[in-house]
Amino acid sequence: MSTVPPPVPPRAEDSAAAVAAEEEQPWLRLDPRMLLVHPVDTAVKLLPVLAVSLIVGTRSGNPLWALAAVVGLVAIGAARWYTTSYRIGPVHVQLRRGLLQRRLLSIPRSRIRSVDVESGILHRVLGLSIVRIGTGQQAAGSTDSNRFELDALSSSVVPALRSALLADALGAAPAAAAGTVPTQPAPEIEIAHWRPSWVRYAPFSATGVLAIAALVGVLFQYGLGEQLVDSERVRGSVESAERAGIALLLAGAVVALLVVASLVACVRYLVTFGNLRVTDNGRTLHVSHGLSKTRQTTLDRARLRGATLKEPLLLRMAGGARLDAIMTGVSAEKGESSLLLPQSPRAEAERVMSTVVGDPRLSQIPLLAHGPAARRRRYTRALLLPVLILVAVAVVGVAIRPLPVIAWAGAILLVVAAVGLAYDRYRGLGHAAPPGWLITRGGSLDRARHTLAADGIIGWTVRQTYFQRRAGVATVVAATPAGTGGYEVVDMPADLAWTLVEAVTPGAGDRWADRGPA
Repeated sequence: MSTVPPPVPPRAEDSAAAVAAEEEQPWLRLDPRMLLVHPVDTAVKLLPVLAVSLIVGTRSGNPLWALAAVVGLVAIGAARWYTTSYRIGPVHVQLRRGLLQRRLLSIPRSRIRSVDVESGILHRVLGLSIVRIGTGQQAAGSTDSNRFELDALSSSVVPALRSALLADALGAAPAAAAGTVPTQPAPEIEIAHWRPSWVRYAPFSATGVLAIAALVGVLFQYGLGEQLVDSERVRGSVESAERAGIALLLAGAVVALLVVASLVACVRYLVTFGNLRVTDNGRTLHVSHGLSKTRQTTLDRARLRGATLKEPLLLRMAGGARLDAIMTGVSAEKGESSLLLPQSPRAEAERVMSTVVGDPRLSQIPLLAHGPAARRRRYTRALLLPVLILVAVAVVGVAIRPLPVIAWAGAILLVVAAVGLAYDRYRGLGHAAPPGWLITRGGSLDRARHTLAADGIIGWTVRQTYFQRRAGVATVVAATPAGTGGYEVVDMPADLAWTLVEAVTPGAGDRWADRGPA
């Protein structure tokens, strides 16, 4: 089998003749340099097994245990390379892999929605790239075994391969099939690039805390955590802190956690998003980022349906935001596949959003408030549990037995925090319907402002729960094949629900406007 990909044939119509011709094409192997990469990747995944083999070999005086583990990893890598092959035809792209259980993945070229390119450190040293082909569909229960991934190909052939596979989405395939000379792509214009000062926004996320939690879990899973806790140095430090006071111990632990989490978040942010660059040639948006592991994503403007400005509470307090594209055929659950900007200054995110959607006014349009009923619901839902806790503390403290001051202070602080949360949630609630667009915003801890093109909306739902009917509000859901699949306008006045639908999609809400929600 050849290891050098031949020129990619233009996509043909899915006819019997094209499929028959496709069957005559040879199967190709991955780049043989992957024989150096697969053993290392497998070694990282099987690190506990290697550690056990090394310990057993050291204690028994027999080094063959460690040698057997190394030979096993090399054999696994060789078998993975030998049993993996792919074929790119005019109708389908196909991937065949597996030793004991053979699996054949076949994707029609007309269904290709994204081609992502990724390169780790070892891949970059060897001049290799990982190519992932996506269709924008995520079936329930799908696993990595169902993912079309070529790990890996020579980096020199990847740009041409990606352009050919995306040609169907960009409308270049018909011209190629007809034998005409395709027009040269327009020059790329840089619309955003990463700046080192953006690292200051990294600590304002849960990334560092989650990374520390995962590390602690791994340590305890392999018994290292217990040894660390039982060490004399740690126990001596805890005893010294206890003598100084439990409050000081807790304060010190919180400060240490915040410092370490911030450092971890900054390092991860720098490694993941360093050298980020967003370019636009009028037909596609190209996003590339990463220091140790590079990733390149191409987003087709023909499938662009808007953008989402994400403003979690901590990031919003720091004046930052994150920007994602709303794309048809690219599920929002894929995370970075639709990423335009990571945590960055809000003004920069708004500027890039205006450039991407083509209307600088959309990021600055004031949103309509949802009225007193929506405000009451925010306060009622936020205060219900904290007030019950405060009443319970008062009943126990007055009628049964005195409670410590910390119990009263905690209950009162919980009520105050609930009031602030309700205020912020209502302040963040709103919507607008400029010509051709729907803008909706909501949330407090995880606020997001969605700007969705009216052309991308395929249906509407106006729904009311029992309590919403009592309050006279309704939730309007715009259904779309892009992004999350549906975008909500929460708790707007019920008598204006179908009026909003009519404003965004003329003719869709006029017959229901006088009836109101069901």
